[in-house]
Amino acid sequence: MSDLRDQYARPLRDLRISVTDRCNFRCPYCMPAEVFGPGYAFLRHSQFMSLAELLRILRQFRRAGVEKMRITGGEPLLRPDVPELVRRLKQELGVPDVALTTNGWLLARAAPALRAAGLDRLNVSLDSLHPETFARMSGGGRNLKVARVLQGITAAATLGLPVKINMVVQRGVNDGDIPEMAAWARANGFTLRFIEFMDVGNYNGWCRDLVVPAREIVARLAALWPLEPCSPAYRGEVAARYRYRDGRGEIGLISSVTEPFCRDCHRARLSADGKLYTCLFASTGWNLLGALRSGASDEELFSYLNRVWSGRLDRYSDERAELLARHETRRKIEMSYIGG
Repeated sequence: MSDLRDQYARPLRDLRISVTDRCNFRCPYCMPAEVFGPGYAFLRHSQFMSLAELLRILRQFRRAGVEKMRITGGEPLLRPDVPELVRRLKQELGVPDVALTTNGWLLARAAPALRAAGLDRLNVSLDSLHPETFARMSGGGRNLKVARVLQGITAAATLGLPVKINMVVQRGVNDGDIPEMAAWARANGFTLRFIEFMDVGNYNGWCRDLVVPAREIVARLAALWPLEPCSPAYRGEVAARYRYRDGRGEIGLISSVTEPFCRDCHRARLSADGKLYTCLFASTGWNLLGALRSGASDEELFSYLNRVWSGRLDRYSDERAELLARHETRRKIEMSYIGG
């Protein structure tokens, strides 16, 4: 394997793979319904990477040193060949760590096939246990029931899939649910990850006042159950982790806004139409699928990937405060397109 380094000597170790830009939820912080409505121009089927094209491109990422691949969307379980993708990532490409992030709506049905395919880990987005708050944050009104997501989580856990819960926290919306979510996760043996509300994309109504800092979340929970920090499990770990002193599990915090981690970010993103993005907050992608369909050899694809990563200078979260102070905005790709 190669050992690519960017301009800050950051390696390429982690890849997020979007397999569709579609989703059956309309979470306001990701795909607000007023923007992603019936008239929105989603990708056409012909624009998606086929399974064969996807695997050929992913082989070049493995060659470049990627050890962790996470399948995302949109909602990845809308694509029926995801279990087969997992199987081939494990068996043919030998990826050590294959994970998937889902909203959980289709999970109960998909969990057996994912488990049989060799999926290593699963993250489920769940912002509240309260039906009204869940409906508000999923953008589906009464048609989306939190009970169905909980059934999917139970089904996956029963099969032995390690499950983490992702909770995006917004002040005045669901921050009051933090203790209840933590108590539920503790009782059921799930790691709960709190995610600061981020300014991803261009339409999610982000403002600093809605951000609940990770330190505040830790303080709130420590007042109920004493916590102690965990050492990073690996270089570039995104979540800061804390364990409960009583031994009842741990929490994680992703604090891109208040405590940026750009200096050690080794993550890339591949959109469903085969474009490589070197930052969650990027505005420009590099068309690997276009190169493949134009006849590029594997060596040429790898060289393309090498050039892109070697020139990488991204550090948006470190620069955010400076941009805000200057009242500058930067147009960014939508999170639903590159998988968060």
